[in-house]
Amino acid sequence: MGQDRRGFLKLAGLAAVCATARESLTRLAGAAETEPRSSAKAPKVRWAMVVDPRRCLEQESCTACIDACDHAHNIPAFTNPRHEVKWIWKTRFDEAFPDQDSRYIDPALTSEPVLALCNHCDNPPCVRVCPTQATWKRDDGIVAMDWHRCIGCRYCMAACPYGSRSFNWEDPRPHIAHEDPDFPTRTKGVVEKCTFCDERIDRGELPACVVACKAKALVFGDLNDPDSEVRRLLRTRFALRRRAGLGTQPEVFYLV
Repeated sequence: MGQDRRGFLKLAGLAAVCATARESLTRLAGAAETEPRSSAKAPKVRWAMVVDPRRCLEQESCTACIDACDHAHNIPAFTNPRHEVKWIWKTRFDEAFPDQDSRYIDPALTSEPVLALCNHCDNPPCVRVCPTQATWKRDDGIVAMDWHRCIGCRYCMAACPYGSRSFNWEDPRPHIAHEDPDFPTRTKGVVEKCTFCDERIDRGELPACVVACKAKALVFGDLNDPDSEVRRLLRTRFALRRRAGLGTQPEVFYLV
C-alpha cells in the first residue's frame, strides 16, 4: 500500500505541474493574441549613386568632384604614377564598360572619359575575401573600411573587378597637400577606396563629390525610396552598371 501511495502522489504532483504549465501557456497565448500586430518593417535605406555623363561633359576638363574627394579624405599625391591612390577618377568608356556593346551609343559619351569609383556592390566580393573584416558592408549598403584592421594582404584588390581599390606602397602622409585633421590618414601597407563619404552620410550630409559637382552630374540617394531622386532618374532614363553580368550588383548607375 505504501508503495502504491507513493506512486499515486508522484502522479498527482506531475499532473498538477502540467496543469499549471498549461494554464500559464494559455494565458501567454491569449495575451499575445490581444496585443496589436506590429506593422511590417519599413525597408532599410540603401544608398546609391547615379552618374549623368552628359551633364559631366558640360564642364570640360572639370575635376571638381575628384579634387573635393581628395581634399576631404587626405588622399596622397604620389610622384610615382604606379603608386597612385584614387577614390574617384576618370577612365575610358571601354575600360569602364568592357562588356558593353557601345556601337550604337552616342559617340559623345563613348569617346570621352567617365567617372569611376567604388560601386558599393550589393554582393561585394571584396568583403567575402577579407580575412580580418577590415572591409564590410553596412546595413545601409555602404562597403566600409577599417584601415586599422587592414593587414595589406590585397585579397580585396584581387577580388574587386572594377579596380576600385588602391594600395599605399609608400607612407602617404608626406604626400598630402592639405591635410584635413577631421579625417584619419592612412599608413604604408594599407588598402583604401571610396566610402561614399560614410562619415558625412552619418551626419546627414551628401558626399563631398556630389556637393562639389557644378554640373549636378552626381545624384545620391536612397534606392529603397520610390520617391527619391535616384529612383526617379532610373525610372525615366536608361542606365548602365559596370560589369553587371558578374552578379556583384553595383549600386552606381550611369545614365545613357
